[in-house]
Amino acid sequence: MNHYGVKLAAGALAAVITFSGLHIDVMASDKVTSVLPSGGVNLFLVKDTSLESLQTPQTGTENKIEASVTVADIQEVMNAASAGKQDPEEELFRNLVIAQVNRYVNIRSLPSEQGEVLGKLYDNSVGTFIAEENGWYLITSGTVTGYVKAEYCVTGEAAAELAREVGSRMATVSTTTLYVRTEPSIEAPRLGMVPGGEDFLVLDETDDGWIKINMEEGDGWVSGDFVDIRTEFVEAESKAEEEARLAKEAEERRKAQEAAQAAQQQTTTQTPAQSTDYAVGEGSELGVAVAEYALQFVGNPYVYGGTSLTNGADCSGFVLSVYANFGVSLPHSAKADRSQGYAVDSLENAQPGDLICYSGHVALYIGNGQIVHASNSRTGIIVSSVNYSNKKILAIRRIF
Repeated sequence: MNHYGVKLAAGALAAVITFSGLHIDVMASDKVTSVLPSGGVNLFLVKDTSLESLQTPQTGTENKIEASVTVADIQEVMNAASAGKQDPEEELFRNLVIAQVNRYVNIRSLPSEQGEVLGKLYDNSVGTFIAEENGWYLITSGTVTGYVKAEYCVTGEAAAELAREVGSRMATVSTTTLYVRTEPSIEAPRLGMVPGGEDFLVLDETDDGWIKINMEEGDGWVSGDFVDIRTEFVEAESKAEEEARLAKEAEERRKAQEAAQAAQQQTTTQTPAQSTDYAVGEGSELGVAVAEYALQFVGNPYVYGGTSLTNGADCSGFVLSVYANFGVSLPHSAKADRSQGYAVDSLENAQPGDLICYSGHVALYIGNGQIVHASNSRTGIIVSSVNYSNKKILAIRRIF
C-alpha cells in the first residue's frame, strides 16, 4: 500500500458516508455494455470529501443518516492501512451496493413495489448501504436516498470483488504539462507528454509513488506527485435529473443541427467526395457528412496542441476542427469531450460522427467498427479499429 492509497482512504471513507440512496425494479431490456446516460461518472472516492446531511425518502426533511461507516471506522482503517494489515479501499468497497441488472432498476421511496419511483440505478452503478428491510436495501447514491430490491444488487464481499471491475481508477494531471516515461524512473526515456487537467486510466501503482497510465503513445509512467488519483463509479440518477438531462441534450442537439444547417447554407465546401478507401456506415445525414469530411485528412500529421486539419492536430484538436466546419463548437480537451452532446448507450448503437472517448484520447466513429483520429506523432491522422490496442471506451457521445 503506497502513501497515495492511504491518503485516498480518508477521503473515500468520508465519501462513502455521504452517498445518496437508491431504490429499484428491473426493466426488461438488452444489457448496456459500458456507457451510461450521464456519459461518465458521478461518484468519486477522493481526498477531502466533506460529510453532508441527507434527505429522508419519505418526508424530505433533513436528517443525519447513521451509516455503517463511522469516524472510529475511519481511524481503524487508516491505522490498519498504515500498518500494512489491509487494503482500505477493500473495506470501503464492502459497503457499496452495486446494481446487477439489464439496463437499470428503479429506486423507490418505500421497501415495496408500491413505493414512488425516485430515480434509476443503472447496471454496474453504485450506492452506499445503509440498512436492509424485507429483502430491500436502503441505500444512498447521488442525490437519491431510497430502496432497491436486494435480489438485483450485490453488497459485502461480492461488491468488494466487483467494485474494481465496474469502477475506473483515474489519474488527473495536476500540473501544466507532464512527461510520461517508459519506466517508473526519472532517468527513463520519455514516451510522450500529456496536458494538465486531462484524465487517464490507471493501470498500476508502485510503492514509491509512480503511476502507470494508458495514453495514446502506449502505456507509460508518471510521478504520483503530479497527478490526482481517484476511483470513479457511476451513481443513481433521480427523476428530476433524468428529465433535466434529457431536456438539455435535446436542446443541445437542436442547436447543433441548426448550426450545421447554417454552415451548409453559407458554404458548399464542407462535404467532400466520399473516400474510396474507407466505407462510412449508416447513420444520420449530418453524422455521415462529419465522418466523410474527417476522412479526407487521413495521412496528415499529428501535432501536440494543434488544431490544423492540414498542418497538424492532436486528438481533440482534430475532432474540434472537423466539427467546427459544421458550425459546432467543441472544447480542445479529450476529457471535456466526454460530456458533449448526449450519451450513446453502447458501441452497437454508435453511428458515424459520434465521439469515441478513451483514456486521454478522443476519436470520431465512422461506422463498421472503425474510427478516424489524430493518433500520435508517429502515425498522424489514421483510421483504426474502434477497439485498437484493447483500449477501454469511457464514453460515446452524439452531437447531432
